[in-house]
Amino acid sequence: MSSLQIGLAIAGGLVLAAMVGHSAWSTSRNRPRQPVASAPEDVHVSGHEFGSGIEPELDAAAFELAHFPLAAPEAKPVLDALIDVIASIELDAPVSGDAALAAMPATRRAGSKPFFIEGYCESRQCWETPAAGQRYSTFQSGVQLANRSGALNDIEYSEFVMKTQAFADAINGTPDFPEMREEVARARELDQFASEHDAQLGFVLRARNAAWSPGYVQQNASRLGFVAGVIPGRMVVPASSPGLPAVLGLSFNTQAAMADDPALSAIRELAISLDVAQVDRNEHAFARMRDAARTLAQSMDGIVTDDNGVGLSIEAMEQIGRELELLYDRLDERDLSAGSAAARRLFS
Repeated sequence: MSSLQIGLAIAGGLVLAAMVGHSAWSTSRNRPRQPVASAPEDVHVSGHEFGSGIEPELDAAAFELAHFPLAAPEAKPVLDALIDVIASIELDAPVSGDAALAAMPATRRAGSKPFFIEGYCESRQCWETPAAGQRYSTFQSGVQLANRSGALNDIEYSEFVMKTQAFADAINGTPDFPEMREEVARARELDQFASEHDAQLGFVLRARNAAWSPGYVQQNASRLGFVAGVIPGRMVVPASSPGLPAVLGLSFNTQAAMADDPALSAIRELAISLDVAQVDRNEHAFARMRDAARTLAQSMDGIVTDDNGVGLSIEAMEQIGRELELLYDRLDERDLSAGSAAARRLFS
């Protein structure tokens, strides 16, 4: 073989090697980013301790199998004159909790509004949801004036009256209803206030270059206090107190989380959300949302935008924060402070 042929063969080999290398580089570059294996460690973020119970490498099954114990419901009062129509029910004689439970309506709603019945417990000396083994000297029923479905209307009020009357008849009680026109007018006013002060915020984090795998998202989000939720593709930052709504939510494509091989799923965007009225002001939820978005954007090579894909600057986020402080003040003035039981019910 001549020197020319040898040179051409070597050159051809180099070209082939370059092509193979470029192909491998392109494949690697376009493959979704994967979590980095590391030794389990505890992470402390914003007053919460998170250990190795949620592993970054868990696949989609982790979202479905993750279990978080819920606090047992208490027989505590629910009705609040601020957001409920309340009808008193006088009794000829005390009624047992068992009899009250047997007389309860099959559904606890009047149209789209929650319906409640409470009794005054003789032994505990307080209003509570009827419980077996207790005795009650009087009862009251209520229906919520407004929620995110709108204001209480005439039909829903009438259903509230019928359900209350049926319960009262079953326990030999006499109900006393407030005037419908006044209550429906009050419902409309409360609904107007709620619609003007309802804030549900969302940031979108979009990948600049390479997409992300579910495990990569989990790994980075878990470092900021997010834990797996009960729905595939959803993570949450738990509240400081058990049983309360999550401070923040993080969600991405459910199908990607449930794929047979999540490592091959390509996620190009995720959403971080905050339901303002559901979370106590002292949780500093927006500041944590803003910081989480910035940190994830930096660590995952992403950009923070609104729902329309418009980038959010630091100044824009600061302006949102200032407006939220004013919103918190208005809710406080109306005795509907963010995170309170009344606010959680009204803004639901």
